[in-house]
Amino acid sequence: MAGRLRRWVPGVIGIVSVVGLWWVLAELFFTPKQVPPPPDVVAVFRDRGFDYYREIFSVTLKEAATGYAWGVSIALVLAVLVLLLPFLEPVVMQFAVITYCLPIVVLAPILIVAHEIPVKGGTSPTAIDLAAISVIFTTVVGAVLGFRNVDQASLDVVEVYGGGRVQQLRRVRVVSALPALFATLQIAAPAAYLGALLGEWFDKHLEIGVGPSLYLAQNNRETALAWSLGLGCALVSGLAYFAIGWIGRMVTPWAKGTAP
Repeated sequence: MAGRLRRWVPGVIGIVSVVGLWWVLAELFFTPKQVPPPPDVVAVFRDRGFDYYREIFSVTLKEAATGYAWGVSIALVLAVLVLLLPFLEPVVMQFAVITYCLPIVVLAPILIVAHEIPVKGGTSPTAIDLAAISVIFTTVVGAVLGFRNVDQASLDVVEVYGGGRVQQLRRVRVVSALPALFATLQIAAPAAYLGALLGEWFDKHLEIGVGPSLYLAQNNRETALAWSLGLGCALVSGLAYFAIGWIGRMVTPWAKGTAP
């Protein structure tokens, strides 16, 4: 219990310090239209109500989760191909780098034109695509490094007993790579959410979602609402990051030196 408290205390102190600094700066150096103080943002949360945020965040979360699943799946397949067919590594890595370097401001309009207009209350295919693209590079690189960070003696044992690359991957590399894979999946979760948010921002046909709500708050100069949405996005991304990290610690207790 004491160890857990020691881990949580610095985080709590950091959050309180940031909120306090934000409050002081907002009151002394900015107007509410520039930087709203925390009470104004809390008032917007209260006035809009939980149902408002649930409705718009559920759409964006669905897009992010769908894109995350597709992007991670594609990346893991590519990483496995690199292990089983090493001559494909240059091609796979070049493809991963291309997905990372694609300019969103150019790609988003192309995807919007290519897809059908979202139905009211539905999701944006563009947001799903950008969420998937946002996670491919980091997942491919992390998975390949994780698969390769393995005890050579274990691979030799599998080879001595007649196992090939597939058996080495299944019996040794996957288990050895799990801690690195979960760390990679942690990083990919906020990236997927950001990709979905950018897709919504560009897709003006979408009516419900965090992106359209941010766009309207910007146009209407509702600063406190924009801040509440931004803080909500940070909270959702942070929760996804810590949830995947927690799952990783439960699945791979050996990675932190504790018994299963």
